[in-house]
Amino acid sequence: MDEVHVVTCVLRHRGRVLLLRRSDAVGSYTGRWGMVAGHAEGAPDEQAWVEIEEETGLRDACTLVRRGDPFSVDDTDRGTRWTVHPSLFDCERRQVTPNEETTDWEWVNPVEIRRRETVPDLWTSYRRVAPTVETVREDREHGSAWLSLRALEVLRDAAIDAARRDALVALACDLRDARDMVVVANRVNRAMATDDFDGFPDAIQAVIDDAAVADEDAAARAADRITGETVVTLSRSRTVQRALETGDPDRVVVAESRPELEGVQVAESLADDCDVTLTTDAAAPGLLADADRVLVGADAVQSDGGLVNKTGTYPLALAAARADVPLDAVCARDKVAPERAHPTEESEHALVYDGDADLDVAAPLFETVPRDLVDAIVTEGGALRGDAIKRVAERHRRLADWE
Repeated sequence: MDEVHVVTCVLRHRGRVLLLRRSDAVGSYTGRWGMVAGHAEGAPDEQAWVEIEEETGLRDACTLVRRGDPFSVDDTDRGTRWTVHPSLFDCERRQVTPNEETTDWEWVNPVEIRRRETVPDLWTSYRRVAPTVETVREDREHGSAWLSLRALEVLRDAAIDAARRDALVALACDLRDARDMVVVANRVNRAMATDDFDGFPDAIQAVIDDAAVADEDAAARAADRITGETVVTLSRSRTVQRALETGDPDRVVVAESRPELEGVQVAESLADDCDVTLTTDAAAPGLLADADRVLVGADAVQSDGGLVNKTGTYPLALAAARADVPLDAVCARDKVAPERAHPTEESEHALVYDGDADLDVAAPLFETVPRDLVDAIVTEGGALRGDAIKRVAERHRRLADWE
């Protein structure tokens, strides 16, 4: 049996994945649905990027998320053992430019892989790179909104094999417990509140679709407020980053956000579009004299309008109030906490101190910012204030009653 190495690229956008229908121009499995794929003529990692560009034209819009372990598929009829190298990529847009190998394409709920005639073991390729409870728990690279979508994907993918709702209940509880993040719990609660068990995978996909749009609409609302301004921010919120990318600020000052320095990536991503200054957390409050606005994300919004956000936000907010610079927090309404949020997560202590002295290390990831230091909570529906925030919190409390 001949062994052939191939790459399979899972392209994901807003929780949906790209399926391509194979044409007569390919040498195998004509008419079946697959993903971006091809023979690994060189290194699989490099070949994946080549295939993405050739088959979709989306290379510039893709970011590698993870590589999965390779696996083998035996096709005895063809006398071929396929060794598959799967990878997952997040894609910023859905405008596909297919080549002659494709007759049709769709962005679909991944459970469609189980419902269609596909190339052999396509579901295995997807599952090798799909999110899990463990990847949600261990991820320290992405913000809470991004992780909430991944948590919903875990629940959706499990639903297609679940014989009883009890199995999904246990999984939902594990996902809520995986991270101390309000938006993860709120969105899992919304998904579990459905009574349609048979249609659960599609119902969860609808929640994912709505949540992704809400995050983008919140960014668009914030972007409208910062055109032509000098904006100060810190840490990494994808919603804030999207607002800065589309809002046309004149200048952005980014605090590096110790100890994990995620602000550095934000500064790098904006450098081609506007003037960017990267600074230390301690120095950021002193650079507010020429600023028009502070724009931050939110891990959670308290029902009284206060914030929970990355450590460093509180001193920046205090300095902004003293300098009479407005502070906006941008997030979807799903980040409003149904009960008082008490952040507990910490960075790895070794990032702060890895010496041998007998001392304690405090490395909180998040801190609370009082409501009187926050000028606006900018959401997909506009600015939330006062009683409107309390009403959203009450809706989230009702959704949590599904258990």
